[in-house]
Amino acid sequence: MSSIAHTLAKARSEGLDRLDADLLLLHALGNCATELNQRRSWLLAHDADPVAPDTQALFEQLVLRRRGGEPLAYIVGHKEFFGLDLLVDPRVLVPRADTEVLVEWALACIDQLPLRCTGDPIRLLDLGTGSGAIALAIGHARPLTQVDAVDASAGALELARANAARLGLALQWLEGSWYEPVTGQHDVIESNPTYVRADDPHLPGLAHEPGTALVSGADGLDDIRHIVNGAAAHLLPDGWLLLEHGFDQGPDVSALLQAAGFRHISARRDLGGHWRCSGGQCNLEDPGQARSCAATAAGR
Repeated sequence: MSSIAHTLAKARSEGLDRLDADLLLLHALGNCATELNQRRSWLLAHDADPVAPDTQALFEQLVLRRRGGEPLAYIVGHKEFFGLDLLVDPRVLVPRADTEVLVEWALACIDQLPLRCTGDPIRLLDLGTGSGAIALAIGHARPLTQVDAVDASAGALELARANAARLGLALQWLEGSWYEPVTGQHDVIESNPTYVRADDPHLPGLAHEPGTALVSGADGLDDIRHIVNGAAAHLLPDGWLLLEHGFDQGPDVSALLQAAGFRHISARRDLGGHWRCSGGQCNLEDPGQARSCAATAAGR
């Protein structure tokens, strides 16, 4: 039998990424290792251990799937996002680390809002929730915030609910297209919507992920236009709309926000330094809904 070290070395010599090889072998080991031991450091400490033939065969099958372009997260069935371990499968897009920038921005907006004298919670709306990654990250970080999450896919919502149950989080899950099932107004609306152009040359590399969660018209902005144009009806005065978009779509999204009357329009860079998110504040004035409670609290 081959050892762990030999099995990994062979996979790497054949072009498999080191991290992919490590995680695929850990996945193939399955119940052979405890949750605590399923770390890359465990592989180093046990590199001389033999790999059983059935485990070797499974590992080779997983390697073939990865070489065929299937995302690692689909193969192993989960993905870490903002410190949370989330279930993922082909019903949803794989959460990307760059989207954590959107989470951080949304949390900053929540923290800037004063508490209401009425005691009503701050409300956040997540459009196109998919696996629930953004909504769950925000709900976990700010447990007193009411998080409503929308998706048109029943399968995606089933997975999002499963993730919420695993994390012990109570969010409101709404099935429908964008604002269709939404009632009431929110302090923050955020979305990582479909924004890929129909002729984007990178689409073949995303063939394993759901196309309905990727492509949005000829210029990739159809859904973003819909979200921007409908936001004012679902935002409280001075509420924020935050959007993820393509690396080269920032100027167009900012122009859409400006045309819709948003103010304080700004953008955030992703981990690669690209302008990845744009947002603005609703330009509504409603003296009757003045937020006069100035106190803030952690965990809101």
